[in-house]
Amino acid sequence: MPDYILQLDRHLFYFINHDLTNPFFDLVMPWLRNPKFWIPLYIFIIVFCLWRYRKVGAIIILLLATTAGFADFTSASIIKYNVKRLRPCRDPVVGITDINRIPCGSGYSFPSTHATDHFAMAIFLCLVFGKKWRWVWFLAILWASLICFAQVYVGVHFPVDVICGAIYGSVVGILFAYLFKKIQPAF
Repeated sequence: MPDYILQLDRHLFYFINHDLTNPFFDLVMPWLRNPKFWIPLYIFIIVFCLWRYRKVGAIIILLLATTAGFADFTSASIIKYNVKRLRPCRDPVVGITDINRIPCGSGYSFPSTHATDHFAMAIFLCLVFGKKWRWVWFLAILWASLICFAQVYVGVHFPVDVICGAIYGSVVGILFAYLFKKIQPAF
């Protein structure tokens, strides 16, 4: 990574991790990045799809799960393994001043798998339901963006990690939404 991008990334991380510190974020951000917090949303999506669309809903759920699984596997097992970027808490420069609001975590930092997974699911849902309900775009992107912001705020990812994870996840979401449109062109 070019030095000027690395320095900008570290400065943005410091701004989010230190300068934006407040009691509300300290309370909320660790929850936002926890997958268990989002279980009610996932249950709602599953129930809604199956209730409203029956067979097509089952296909949507299957492809949504496949989207998340593909994004997760490729991000965590292939890209991170090859890039090997240290997390902020392990970075020799940033780790000294990093405010860890949760345990550092194992593994590498680039890309953020949380960002990859959630943007893949968000973009998939936007492309599947966005024409019927335009508000899905706003809520899905807000949901994924809050998770990305929380990753940086709690100190486990750099901004470039979540931005690149979001971009990669978006591409995965687009590909699987395209597959859904091929399977269900009338939807």
